[in-house]
Amino acid sequence: MSLRSQHLKVNYAYRQFADEIEAQIMQGTLKPGERLPGEVELAQLFGVTRSTVREGLRQLESEGLVHRPTPRRLEVALPQSDKLASRSSRAMVLMNVTFRELWQVALETEPLAAELAARQGSPEALAELKDTHARLVAAKDDVAETTRLDTLFHTQVAEMSENRVLCLVREPLTLLLYQGFIQIPPSVPQAIERQIVAHSQIVDAIEAKDPERARDWAHRHIQDFWRGIQIAGLQDEPSISKENRMK
Repeated sequence: MSLRSQHLKVNYAYRQFADEIEAQIMQGTLKPGERLPGEVELAQLFGVTRSTVREGLRQLESEGLVHRPTPRRLEVALPQSDKLASRSSRAMVLMNVTFRELWQVALETEPLAAELAARQGSPEALAELKDTHARLVAAKDDVAETTRLDTLFHTQVAEMSENRVLCLVREPLTLLLYQGFIQIPPSVPQAIERQIVAHSQIVDAIEAKDPERARDWAHRHIQDFWRGIQIAGLQDEPSISKENRMK
């Protein structure tokens, strides 16, 4: 067994236990598919109670770092991108990151995603992207649904890039950026129509296998989004308002 033992302090020991297991997973000491010892053995290895181990394992399971293929077997899991993105997004929310900060990074990631999607996106992925765009057009009078589909659209473009690093980097920041879109239409009534035009051009460029045009339109789209943020006076506001955080 490759698991290293490490005695822990009593205060918040379940979190320290979970952090130590996570660190060993990230370092490669514990590998995906490797079976972990039972609760009794883990408690002995780390010098804590069985209830502490149980709570720490619940934490690790909720974060997608371990899973149970059977009720009596616990294995290391390959961290899922949505779990990692969710944790990063929570950190950004707690740090009160602003639209300006998110937009500055999205201006680099989204054009790159569109360019790579045009180079190597599959016909099946393109069909899914077209379907999402069609649903967005149909929902243009529903700001909440449009915002949800906008987030999905950009995620699908990124997935078409087949670049896992890009997907991991952009997902948490764009989840916050595009969710913030819901705050713009009241000040910029034409925002959704302009969004539809940009998405149409991006889809057409990807279908035509034209990476330069795909990158150009994605860049225009994010720049246009920034103009909407400025008109709404949201540049240096937190991307998720306190009211929305509590919902």
